[in-house]
Amino acid sequence: MTMMQTRRRFLTTLSLAGAAGFLGAPAVHGAEGALETTAIRLYRITNVCVAPQFVAAELLRAEGFTEIRYIDTPAGELSEAIGRGEIDVGFDYAASLVSAIDGGHPITVLAGMMVGCVEVFANDRVHNLTNLKGRSVGVPAVGATPHKLLALMAAHVGLDPRRDIRWVATGSGDLLKLFEEGNIDVFLGQPPESQDLRARRIGHVIVNTAQDRPWSQYFCCLLGANSDYVRRYPVATRRALRAILKAADFCAADREGAARRIVAGGFADRYEYALQTLSENSYDKWREYDPEDTLRFYTLRLHEVGFIKLSPQKIIAEHTDWRFLDELKRELKA
Repeated sequence: MTMMQTRRRFLTTLSLAGAAGFLGAPAVHGAEGALETTAIRLYRITNVCVAPQFVAAELLRAEGFTEIRYIDTPAGELSEAIGRGEIDVGFDYAASLVSAIDGGHPITVLAGMMVGCVEVFANDRVHNLTNLKGRSVGVPAVGATPHKLLALMAAHVGLDPRRDIRWVATGSGDLLKLFEEGNIDVFLGQPPESQDLRARRIGHVIVNTAQDRPWSQYFCCLLGANSDYVRRYPVATRRALRAILKAADFCAADREGAARRIVAGGFADRYEYALQTLSENSYDKWREYDPEDTLRFYTLRLHEVGFIKLSPQKIIAEHTDWRFLDELKRELKA
C-alpha cells in the first residue's frame, strides 16, 4: 500500500516541522548513477515502532522508486521474509536478524535504526528480573524472539533461562488476556499492547529497553536487506537507505506529523498510540550508536545462552555492509 499524500503536501509538512532539508542533496543522485530497479518491497505490520519505513514512501519516490509495496508479513517472520527474498529491506530486532543469519538466511545488515520499543510487564508477584525464578513467563513460542529476548535478560541477571523459568508457550493464544487473568506472571510487550496495558493500569514495567541498561545502550532494531538485492542493486540500496534514514529524522523531529502520516497511511488505527510510540522511542540514534556494537552484543548474548552457533566476527564480516551508512552519515550530517 502506498501513501496518497502528494509530494507537495509532504514537503509543506516537513517545512512546517523545520525539516525541509530531509529531501536535500539531489545533485548526489547523478553521481551515484541510475537506479538498477525502481521497485522496492517493505513489510507491513501492526507495530508502529518501525515508523520510519511507514513514512518513507514519498522520500522513496523522491529517490526515484516508482513501485513501492508494503507486504503483509507475520510479526515473527520479518527477518526470515527478508532472507527468503519476499521483502527487500526492513527493520527487525537485532536478536531476530542475528538468529535468522545463523539459520542460513542471506541477510545483509545496513544500519541501526531505533532504540527502545519493548517492555517487560509483570504482575504484583514480580518486582524485577531476578524475581523471574520459578515464575510463569508467557511467550508466543519457545524460540520466538520474545522468548529469546527474555532469556537474554534473565541470563544477564544470573538466572538460568532453561531451568529457572517456567515458559508458557501460548501458540496463537492471547498473551494480553492470559496476563490480565493472572495465568502468566510476565510477558514482553510492545506497541500497541504495552500502551493498552498502561492505559488500563494492568501490571507494571520491570524493564524498559528505551531506558534501562544495558539494553538502552544498543539499537533495538537494525535495518536489514536481502543480500541478493544489495549485490544486484547497490544504487537502489543506497537510495532506499537514505530515504529511510531521512524518515527516521522526520519521526524524531516531527512526531505529531509522523503519527498523522502513519494513521493516514493505514499503518495504525489510533493517532494517540502512534504518537506515544514515537515519543517514547529514539529515532535519532542512527548517527550516534554503532550498529556493529549492537550486532556484537546480541550475537555474544545469544551464543552464551545457546541459541546460535555463529561468532560475532563471522556475522560482521559476512553479513554487514556499512559503506552506505558511512557515506550517508557524511552526506546527511546537517
